[in-house]
Amino acid sequence: MTLNSYYILMAAMMLMAILVFIALFRFKAGYGYLSSSNWGPKINNKTAWVLMESPSFFLMLLFVLEHFNSKPVSSNSATVLYIMAGFFMLHYFQRSFVFPLLMRGHSKMPIVIMAMGIVFNSINSYIIGSWLFRYAPDGMYRIEWLSSPKFIAGAVIFFTGMAINLYSDHVIRHLRKPGDTKHYIPKKGMYKYVTSANYFGEVTEWIGYAILTWSPAGLLFAIWTFANLAPRAKSLTEKYEQEFGDEYKQLNKKNLIPFLW
Repeated sequence: MTLNSYYILMAAMMLMAILVFIALFRFKAGYGYLSSSNWGPKINNKTAWVLMESPSFFLMLLFVLEHFNSKPVSSNSATVLYIMAGFFMLHYFQRSFVFPLLMRGHSKMPIVIMAMGIVFNSINSYIIGSWLFRYAPDGMYRIEWLSSPKFIAGAVIFFTGMAINLYSDHVIRHLRKPGDTKHYIPKKGMYKYVTSANYFGEVTEWIGYAILTWSPAGLLFAIWTFANLAPRAKSLTEKYEQEFGDEYKQLNKKNLIPFLW
C-alpha cells in the first residue's frame, strides 16, 4: 500500500466512525446487558471475544516480527517502536486471552457483531502497525522519544485508563454470586460517577496511546473508540433507568465522561 492509499484508508475509517457514531444512537448493539434477539444467531461469549479481539494482537505481532527479521536501515529506534507496539499488544492480549477466561455466566454474542468486531480490529491494527513500522516520518521515533513529554504523559494516561478498565471489569464480574441471575447497579470505583466506567477506562487508554505515539493513526483509533462506546454508554444508562427507575436516576451518574456527559 502506498502512503496516499494509507491516508485514503484512514479518511474512509474516519468517515465510517462518524456514521457508526450516529447509527449506534438508533441501533443498540445487542450483547451483554443490552442483549436481544434482533441480531440473529449467537455463539458463546468467551469464544466470540477471543475471535473478535485476537486479530489485533496477532497482526501487531506480525508487524513486530517482520520488522525484527528484516532489520531495515532506518533512523527510527527499533526499541521505541517495539515498546509502543508492546503497549498495544498488552491491551489486546488481556482482552483476547485473559478477559474471556474471567467471564462469568453463559451469555452469548451475535455472530454478526463478532464479525464486525473482527473487521474493525483487523483494520485498526493494520493502520497503527503500518504507521509505526512503515509510514512514520524517518527519525521521528528516536530513542529520545521515550523521555519526551508526549511519551511520558501519554504512557501515564494509557496505563491509568488500563487500570480503570481492568478494575471496572472486576467490579462488574463480582456484582453477582454464582447462580444469581439478578441485575445490580455497580457503584464502586469510577462507577460512582458514570454508567460505563469500563468504557471510560478504554477511551482514556487510547487517548493516551494517541498522545504517546503522536500519530494520526493513534488519534483515529481514539476517535473510533469514542464513536463506538459513547452511544452504547448512553444506551446502558437508559437500560439501567428503565430497570431500576428512580433508584438509578437519583445516583446522578453521567453516561461516560465524569461530571460532563
